[in-house]
Amino acid sequence: MGDDKNQGFARGLTNYGDRDFSLYLRRSFASSMGYTTKSLSKPIVGIAYTGSGFNNCHRNFPELLEAVKRGVLASGALPVEFPTISLGEVFLNPTSLKFRNLMSMDTEEMIRAQPMDSVVLMGGCDKTVPAQLMGAASANLPAVQIVAGPMMTSKYQGERLGACTDCRRFWGKYRAGDIDQATINDIEGRLATTAGTCAVMGTASTMACIAEALGMSLPGTAAIPAVHADRLRAAEATGEAAVRLIGNPLTPAEIITKESVENALRVLLALGGSTNAIIHLTAIAGRRGIDIPLDWFNELSDQTPVLVNLKPVGANYMEDFFAAGGVGAVLRELKGSLHLDCPTVAGETLGQRLAREAGPVDRAVIAPGTDPLEPQGGLVSLFGNLAPGGAILKRSAADPSLFEKEARAVVFTSLEDLAERIDDPDLDVTTDDALVLQNAGPKSLSGMPEAGYLPIPRKLAAQGVKDMIRISDARMSGTAFGTIILHVTPEAAIGGALALVRTGDRIKLSVSARTIDLLVDETELDARRAALPPPRDTNSLRGYDRLYAEEVLQADEGCDFAFMKPR
Repeated sequence: MGDDKNQGFARGLTNYGDRDFSLYLRRSFASSMGYTTKSLSKPIVGIAYTGSGFNNCHRNFPELLEAVKRGVLASGALPVEFPTISLGEVFLNPTSLKFRNLMSMDTEEMIRAQPMDSVVLMGGCDKTVPAQLMGAASANLPAVQIVAGPMMTSKYQGERLGACTDCRRFWGKYRAGDIDQATINDIEGRLATTAGTCAVMGTASTMACIAEALGMSLPGTAAIPAVHADRLRAAEATGEAAVRLIGNPLTPAEIITKESVENALRVLLALGGSTNAIIHLTAIAGRRGIDIPLDWFNELSDQTPVLVNLKPVGANYMEDFFAAGGVGAVLRELKGSLHLDCPTVAGETLGQRLAREAGPVDRAVIAPGTDPLEPQGGLVSLFGNLAPGGAILKRSAADPSLFEKEARAVVFTSLEDLAERIDDPDLDVTTDDALVLQNAGPKSLSGMPEAGYLPIPRKLAAQGVKDMIRISDARMSGTAFGTIILHVTPEAAIGGALALVRTGDRIKLSVSARTIDLLVDETELDARRAALPPPRDTNSLRGYDRLYAEEVLQADEGCDFAFMKPR
């Protein structure tokens, strides 16, 4: 087996011009790590390992890794972990999205360059799962995703707390003066108290659910809490599945298809999931040459109800979603609109999975399709002269009273301008205005941060204002909420219409018509467009800064690099 040029340590040999010598040398050095001749003859499961001191979400990975290895060894293969870039959401500057593509490239190249017959992808924190799925989709080696799992909630004065929707809720109270410094300091230490990803349906949990819906992770594994024993059992089962995929190869190209992507989009809509997931799923699908036009997304949104009552859309947490039936229960409610013949890493089709007897479902958390929480999907795309390429609104987390509204624009030209003026008591702003942030898209200096959740101006927050229309080319955390229009495309930094907005302009939003328009005469817009400064000169940049600034695509193409898509 070890001499099979397509398996184990004999796979993808270093080129010295003599294949036999290459294998001899590799086995010699592998022996220095204590492997026996028997171990060296086995097929290899690579484990893309992303534990990091700068990634709190992955604190449970050492134990999780041992469980994956246990599953691989019990199934007769050799587990070999290898490190890649790890992206801890709150530890990266200027924003984690900037490094998602770098991590995907790292993952892809290490899968391709090193000898492995299949690979387990260990991710969790927001951008790690899409980065790994993008890399695996391009490398196209049999792959299985296992996630860290969500945190458990904590308590404060009898109230459940979970990162990070509650982080934003209490910060809003602090800005409004409703709670003092001592209270916010006390709460700070109680928001995130266990290993795992955010405890709500934020980006990490949404992407975990999407990985399961795509068929790239094992059934029932997306929502298991990080500290639950089932998480370790899921890791062991993932190791076993990775070995099965060696004998019965099923590659990401066969799993990530237009049909499975549509299934994942429907699950995203039914979850009322993170707006970030649209960018990530578009990038993952794009690696397989599959487009996700935003008008198609709207068609699916009109047909797909919101079923899941979790923060930030509802009232519950991921541990409740797990206990309520998880992704499997959601898939069963959507069964009539899903492509059931899609294969999965479990070695069965989605239809075969759903044909098994269903477990109990907590209807307080997962509503039936016949009586949904909302009749249409939680996310919607908007188009108009302000966003010719589209924009995204998470309507399930927004105030419906603002859905059909004409508002005066209050414009901030950059994140620095926003920070400097948003709390100025003399800021000319009312609750009926629309806050507009420019130059926060993918090609801007800020690299498209989660800054779309513009804070309510302090003087309005102090008056009890909880929501108002906010528009930007930025992103927002999946844990955030409000009437927030994001991913405006084309972005301001490349001369998109968003760059032309001036304070005092009128903007018309119509969620029912799926439109967002700047009510300014075209002649005036042409004059403003002609006066825009030239695009940023990237010649002074170096390394990855330059690569990102020059090659990143717009939000409607997943913010991937054009050269990473299939030729």
